[in-house]
Amino acid sequence: MEEREISKAVIKRLPRYYRYLGEILESGVERISSSELSARMHVTASQIRQDLNNFGGFGQQGYGYNVAYLYEEIGKILGLDKKHNMIIVGGGNLGQALANYVAFEKRGFVIKGIFDVNPVLKGLSVRGIEIHMLEDLERFIPEEEIQIAALTLPKSKASEMADLLVAYGIKAIWNFAHVDLRVPEGVLVENVHLSESLMQLSYNITRYEKEHS
Repeated sequence: MEEREISKAVIKRLPRYYRYLGEILESGVERISSSELSARMHVTASQIRQDLNNFGGFGQQGYGYNVAYLYEEIGKILGLDKKHNMIIVGGGNLGQALANYVAFEKRGFVIKGIFDVNPVLKGLSVRGIEIHMLEDLERFIPEEEIQIAALTLPKSKASEMADLLVAYGIKAIWNFAHVDLRVPEGVLVENVHLSESLMQLSYNITRYEKEHS
C-alpha cells in the first residue's frame, strides 16, 4: 500500500485523539460516533472523519467507531506499541521533573539514564533512574540502544551537546533548550519552548481583557 503524505496538523491532533479515546475507554464506552467524539473534543465531526480517513477510516456507517480498536490503531500509528529507550541530558530541576513523570513508561518511553556535568549528582537517582556523568554518554548510548535524548541544558550548551549526541548515535532529540538546533538529515528534533507557550497565553489573556473591558 502506497504511503500517503499526512499533514503536520493531522499528526499534531493524533495524540489528542489518543488521550480522549483512552479516557472514553476507561469509562466503559465500547463504541462512539464522530458526532459524540466531536462533542467531547470540540473538533468538528467532519474534521475527525477527514483526519482518520488519512489512515483508513476505522469507522462503519451507522455504527461509528469501536473505541478499543481505534485507540489501539492510533497507538500503533504513533508508534506507542513499541519501546523507545531514552535519556535525559541535564540533571537540573527540569530534567528531574521529566524523570519523575511516570506516564512515559505507560506510553513505551523508557528513561534509561540521566546525564549531567555536576559531580555532586553522580550516582544519585531519581525514581530509580541513575544520574551519570557526560563522559559516560559515548559508551551508554550504544550499549543501552538509546534512540531519544531529552535535552534540558541551558541554551549556551545545547547546540554543542546536540552535535555530540548525534555523533554518538542519537536519532531523535526532545529539545527543551530555547534554541533552534541544526542537525543532520535523518535526525528528528521536537522543540518544546516553554517561554513561547507562556507568551502565547499572555497574549490571549491580554486580548481577552481588552475585549471584555
